[in-house]
Amino acid sequence: MFDAIVIGSGMSGGIAAKELCERGLKTLVLERGRKLEHGASYTDWMQPWDIGNANLVPEEELERDYPIQGKCYAMSAATKQYWVKDSEHPYSTPEGKPFSWIRGYHLGGRSIMWGRQSYRLSEMDFAANAKDGHGSDWPIRYSDIAPWYDHIEKFIGVAGSNEGLAQLPDGQFLPEFALNDAELEFKKAVEGKFPGRKVISGRVANLSQAQPHHEELGRTSCQNRSICERGCSYGAYFSSLSASLPAAEKTGNLTIVTDAIVHSIIHDPKTGRVSGVRVIDSNTRQGRTYEAKMVFGCASAIATAQILLNSKSEANPRGLANSSDQVGRNLMDHLYGLTTAGLMARGPSTTYHGRRPTGLYIPRYRNVTEGEQDFVRGFGYQGGVSRMGWRTMALAFPGIGAKLKERTRRLGPWVMYIAGFGEMLPHPDNRVTLHPTRTDKWGIPIVHIDCELRENERKMAKQIQADASAMIKAAGGNVVATMDEPGAPGLGIHEMGTACMGKDPKMSVLNRYNQAHDVPNLFITDGSAMASSGCQNPSLTYMALSARAADHAVQFLKEGKL
Repeated sequence: MFDAIVIGSGMSGGIAAKELCERGLKTLVLERGRKLEHGASYTDWMQPWDIGNANLVPEEELERDYPIQGKCYAMSAATKQYWVKDSEHPYSTPEGKPFSWIRGYHLGGRSIMWGRQSYRLSEMDFAANAKDGHGSDWPIRYSDIAPWYDHIEKFIGVAGSNEGLAQLPDGQFLPEFALNDAELEFKKAVEGKFPGRKVISGRVANLSQAQPHHEELGRTSCQNRSICERGCSYGAYFSSLSASLPAAEKTGNLTIVTDAIVHSIIHDPKTGRVSGVRVIDSNTRQGRTYEAKMVFGCASAIATAQILLNSKSEANPRGLANSSDQVGRNLMDHLYGLTTAGLMARGPSTTYHGRRPTGLYIPRYRNVTEGEQDFVRGFGYQGGVSRMGWRTMALAFPGIGAKLKERTRRLGPWVMYIAGFGEMLPHPDNRVTLHPTRTDKWGIPIVHIDCELRENERKMAKQIQADASAMIKAAGGNVVATMDEPGAPGLGIHEMGTACMGKDPKMSVLNRYNQAHDVPNLFITDGSAMASSGCQNPSLTYMALSARAADHAVQFLKEGKL
């Protein structure tokens, strides 16, 4: 019997385990994927000649095993070990409604491969559902979670700048990664032409300057290599493997079991509480059960919905914690793939050293500093300005011999790009269900994902592209490429909302403490808990909610409320 079971070892699971262990609870972490070792399992040591094939996955292999995962920007020959084979992990979607479910099944989950952009949601984000009537009203506001943002930022290490923006709250930051000369020119031009907009350094969970508590865990400052998706042997970016799981292990209270696929959560109808978790060994396919006083669901939004729906019983015919029929509903991602690129006609005659782990960020301004729109909510941009170097100059144009050598000795023009990330509204018909007949090779029903962009998102996408072109032109750039349509939902890799928090138990799954309305000793703190998405990258919020929920759960346990 454990005090707590945490399902999942990624972003939220690692933090939940750390916080529970540090408060004295004997905690079991269940990970469906294989074990990875920090450092030893990474490929950040590989040179181009170690990888071969220009770091590309052969087309035949992509089509056979990675038709979905291969769409992810970070998937390559050096990183393919971190992505699931789609051929082995099927799911279904309706005809004409693609959803790209990007997954990594291993210890540490997607915290190994994440983009590390770390932004707080603001008061206007937590109040948005109540204001415009979309989705379930958040049961918390910014003041409830602000101390936990502080707590997480200090622990993981976030580099950034304080800007005093209501729509993007400041935090406990390490020194920012400075913008380069061309980005500073872009910033000056955009802020001069559009006074309601700001261009700042992207806030990123990389240690620009490691602090003593980071070094105690074996982490050190970022080396500016920008190959983070391969894993970082320096521990310079935050992951479960480099930080939260080692911190939990230091307490002596942590047990980790890998290759353990959660089949369902066990519910006792007499007590109304959960008593444990059923798992299937991914290798032997043998089943076993673990018991605990509480369970934390941190498997990711779609997987958590699958587990809850598959935990149905006579007492819970629609699935566990689902008296509201909201489990699986309100699936959200961010608008993604809306990139605009331009060439700077005249840029500074300088260059820069190293490859920063972040670029620039343009916080939301629509429906904030720039008037009412024909859509609700808003969007932000990520991007950067970089100079074509010898590699690009060599590969971008034909030629051999002396002309090729001469061309590679010259720096090319500055290239600017900005990509919009727009908020997707919660909608009950964007949902995850269990397939009625199909199962995976472990006998678990596969998920059926029915999700699409709707009118508000389509209007927003047009504005994202129009604004991007205007800002690049304002900075003296010539637009050379733009995307007309956003990518399929899922490609933002920010899926959330399938077990949302809310004030009304009839319209939500979780209360203000991430505690299931129906089951007092069940907590869910991954992306499924989100009542709305904001336009900011959500991982920092997942971690803050996880730490906050763990703190309350331990308090409730001591008070005999669980």
